[in-house]
Amino acid sequence: MPKAKPFAIPKQLVLDAYQRVKANRGAAGVDGESLAAFETDLKNNLYKVWNRMSSGSYFPPPVRLVEIPKASGGTRPLGIPTVADRVAQTVVTRVLEPLVEPHFHPDSYGYRPGRSALDAVGMARQRCWEADWVIDLDIKAFFDSIPHALVERAVAHHTTLPWVRLYIARWLRAPVQRPDGTLEQRTQGTPQGGVASPLLANLFLHYAFDAWMQRQFPRIRFERYADDILVHCRSEQEAQAVLAAIRGRFQQCGLEVHSTKTRIVYCKDDDRPGGSASTQFDFLGYTFRPRLAKNRWGKCFVSFLPAISTQAATAIRQTIREWRMASTRNNQSLEDLARLVNPVVRGWMNYYGRYYRSRVVQILRHLNEALAEWARWKYTRFRRRERASMHWLGRIARRDPHLFALWDLGVRPEAGG
Repeated sequence: MPKAKPFAIPKQLVLDAYQRVKANRGAAGVDGESLAAFETDLKNNLYKVWNRMSSGSYFPPPVRLVEIPKASGGTRPLGIPTVADRVAQTVVTRVLEPLVEPHFHPDSYGYRPGRSALDAVGMARQRCWEADWVIDLDIKAFFDSIPHALVERAVAHHTTLPWVRLYIARWLRAPVQRPDGTLEQRTQGTPQGGVASPLLANLFLHYAFDAWMQRQFPRIRFERYADDILVHCRSEQEAQAVLAAIRGRFQQCGLEVHSTKTRIVYCKDDDRPGGSASTQFDFLGYTFRPRLAKNRWGKCFVSFLPAISTQAATAIRQTIREWRMASTRNNQSLEDLARLVNPVVRGWMNYYGRYYRSRVVQILRHLNEALAEWARWKYTRFRRRERASMHWLGRIARRDPHLFALWDLGVRPEAGG
């Protein structure tokens, strides 16, 4: 008889984990093996993952370091695991998540089933109307700073399964491989890009922040999406006191509040006189600040509202430029262009059009301008006639308003832009 494995891990769990990894796609890790290459010997590859995990002999390979440019400048380090390691991490997260999820705070929104970034934005919008002040909290190098011992203690609090605890400990300590091939050992932190990292980060911050806030400041409301945090206060003095307490708490947990990026913001509107050095903040791609609004009787007033942020708007315009419609796609038809851009535009509108829709509509007019430029390159009769190319697009939009998603949403071409 074959010797029993020390850890009882169902083979079906490994297969289900692979299906989730396949759905999420992703780049190759340090071994250079793509998802397609992994699938050429799928049965054997999945058996290896199951066999090694079940026997306790699975050791994660290094994660491949990729530097992603940040809109605010600098780079964000991402750690890309191998395909096999993503399957193994998914096996563990599928076991651990149901154990910890019921304990998480209702105002934690990031990487949780049934919750979204838009839910967090909507709740922040409502609470900015209810409380005058906000702490816009930034944790310095959060994913690089998480203490391993505290994460492992939190995991042990929720599961006695030795293999779950064993592999999480190994993943936390897996080295990072830099582009030049050198290995960097890790004594703290969990790499962004790992399958298990979002769940472990949520679990750590549940105890480091959420549960602590509930004990220390039960009347103070907050929204947290991973390490993006807003805290609502009734006065500037209260905000300063709460922020000082959070600084102390984070120091206990091996974290640091970013001194220049963390701010206390006044949610100024028509009902809130006076001023402050800061009357706006960014949260999950939205900028919250005083904006004109209309009441039910059509009268204008100033309210504290979210709309697409400058950074997000810049990223949309950059994406439109990168499509290079005029210079590289003038051999294609309008229908071809619609198939390219419509899924992306719908995504932008679904996210950034939820609040203060007119602002994202204004940004999307750049796409109409790009289409008009495409027409000037494709058709010689429009070569130096900007208004004529926009008129031509407008006639097509009236005839076929569903061709482009932005036309369907009412963002129609207009002469002059």
